Amino acid sequence: MNYLHWSEKTLTDFSPKNIAGAYHGGYVFTRIGKGMMQQTRSLRINLSKFEMTSENRRILKKVDGLGLQTANLPYASYDFSIGKLAKDFYEEKFGIGVMSAQKVKEMLTDAEKSNFNVLLTYKTDLAGTPLETNALGFAICYSSKEILHYSYPFYDLAKAPKDMGLAMMILAIKYAKESGLKYIYLGSLQRPTDTYKLQFEGLEWFDGKTWKTDTEEVKKILKTLPQEREEKAYIC
Repeated sequence: MNYLHWSEKTLTDFSPKNIAGAYHGGYVFTRIGKGMMQQTRSLRINLSKFEMTSENRRILKKVDGLGLQTANLPYASYDFSIGKLAKDFYEEKFGIGVMSAQKVKEMLTDAEKSNFNVLLTYKTDLAGTPLETNALGFAICYSSKEILHYSYPFYDLAKAPKDMGLAMMILAIKYAKESGLKYIYLGSLQRPTDTYKLQFEGLEWFDGKTWKTDTEEVKKILKTLPQEREEKAYIC
């Protein structure tokens, strides 16, 4: 699975202001290495303009009771089952070797190698249990007081309800809005199936030079791209 990018750079200044500036320039953090960012056809939501639509609410009704918890990274209570869940998810969606359990462990536990600082956990019994207990899904993210990069989502394909991937994204958007953040970044637009990300209010996408709000323009671009897999993968 190739990831669309126009350029790369490695950050050495990890201040929230510098990171937010890089994201504003179309760059996003990657799992390649500490500080490594790639400039891509990034997609974000201006949360001051986001409002839940009837379609967003319809999706959440399909996962009634599902909630979101957060944990700071590195995650001291990491369990091997989380890495296995991620490996199995990405293997099923994208093929063998796309994501290893060891890489997931690294992103969640090694601050010297990972760019990500928060784990989103999705489950129905939020109170009184460890994060990983009965969890249906996770997302490995970068967060600051200004932005949230929703990235590397994965969930239990056998137990999760229909539309779990989209519901996880909607709950993350709601969380970012309610937390008073300015933007949530939803990864890139690089496959025809990525049009599922274009249903939200307040969308902006990066064309390599500037941020645009015309979603019809980017839909035309996506239609010209080769289809890697048929199913929606909900990967950033």
